[in-house]
Amino acid sequence: MTIAVLADDDQWKELTGNTGTVRWERIFQLENETVQPDAFLILSGADISALAHLKKPVLFNAVVNTLKELNAPLNVIRINGWKSFLARKQWEVAGNVTGELMEIFAAMDKQVSIVTDVPGLVAARPVAMIINEAYFALEQQVSTQDEIDIAMKLGTNYPYGPFEWANIIGLKNIYDLLYSLSLTDKKYAPSSLLKTEAAL
Repeated sequence: MTIAVLADDDQWKELTGNTGTVRWERIFQLENETVQPDAFLILSGADISALAHLKKPVLFNAVVNTLKELNAPLNVIRINGWKSFLARKQWEVAGNVTGELMEIFAAMDKQVSIVTDVPGLVAARPVAMIINEAYFALEQQVSTQDEIDIAMKLGTNYPYGPFEWANIIGLKNIYDLLYSLSLTDKKYAPSSLLKTEAAL
């Protein structure tokens, strides 16, 4: 099975570290006619309207925007393509998951949790909230970034502290999700410091 991947360098390395039975083909534009894949994995640099002509299944990194908001065709499935999430054994997916897609996930050696098509899917929400709370603590001078990271790793056995995770995922990604969620629930309102740093 061949999957054509549009991704930045970090996403590409994380994704291809565990190959399963998939043959990965890296593409740099969707108009690449030399690749005839079984599916496309679009992690960065694509407009959803550019996917309309693709007849194969498309796994699309869309953490904030839902398929409905994107007006995505039925062959498009949402995944969380944030850095540090791609290497996970289990992926959250939203959309029309067919038998063909389940075969693709099996070839990728991924287990699938089918989730509701909502902003943040599932796992990105608590991660964003933890990072936001860390920024509130820093704003209130509770502790330093390094000390908060150490405390969280030791206290929860997380792989990263909240500031480390924010740097890996990208603070703008965290801010965009929190802002989107805060439009309907104020508990997600981004801290002032997070907002300022995300704008840099």
